[in-house]
Amino acid sequence: MSLPHAILGFLQVMPMTGYDLKTQAFDRTVAHFWGAVQQQIYRELEKMESLGWVECEVIQQTDKPPRKVYRPTADGRAEFDGWLKQNQPPPAHREAFLIQLFFAAQLSNDAIRAMLVFQREAHLARKAELEQIIIPPTDDPYEQRKQVLTRLTLDLGLRLEQMYIDWLTDALETISQLH
Repeated sequence: MSLPHAILGFLQVMPMTGYDLKTQAFDRTVAHFWGAVQQQIYRELEKMESLGWVECEVIQQTDKPPRKVYRPTADGRAEFDGWLKQNQPPPAHREAFLIQLFFAAQLSNDAIRAMLVFQREAHLARKAELEQIIIPPTDDPYEQRKQVLTRLTLDLGLRLEQMYIDWLTDALETISQLH
C-alpha cells in the first residue's frame, strides 16, 4: 500500500492537516494494519502537492503557527480512484522477532522462553486494544457499507493477533520440551 494513497483516502473523507492525518486518521482507524510516522506524512503531503494531487489552504492562527489544511484535487481524486481499482500483491512478511528466533539456538531455553512470553504478552495487549474498537450503528446506507469494510479489516487484525497468540503458546510448549 502506498502512503500517498492512504492519505488521499483520508482527505476524501474531510480536509485535514498533517497532524490531524496522524492523530485522527492513521492512529485511530488503521493503525492495526498501516502505521505512519508524522514526518513521513508531511513529506508525502509536500510531494503530493507538487504532483497536483492535493491543495493546501494556510489558515492563520493567533499565538500558534499557521495551520496547513489539505484537500484532494480532481487529479488527486482520479489518482486515488485508479489506485483503488488496482490489484495489490500479497505483502512481503518481514518481522525482526522471527529473525531473532531463527538464530536463537545459541541462547538458553529460558532466554528463548522469555522472548516468546514477551511476544505473547504484546500480542495479547494488541488484541485487547483491537477489541476496544467500537463501530457505532448507523441507518445511513453508505455509512453501513463503510462499516462493513471497516469491520472486515478489524476482523482480520483480531484473527491475526489470535493466530500469533496460538502460535506463541505452541512455541512455548515446544521450547519447554527442548534439552
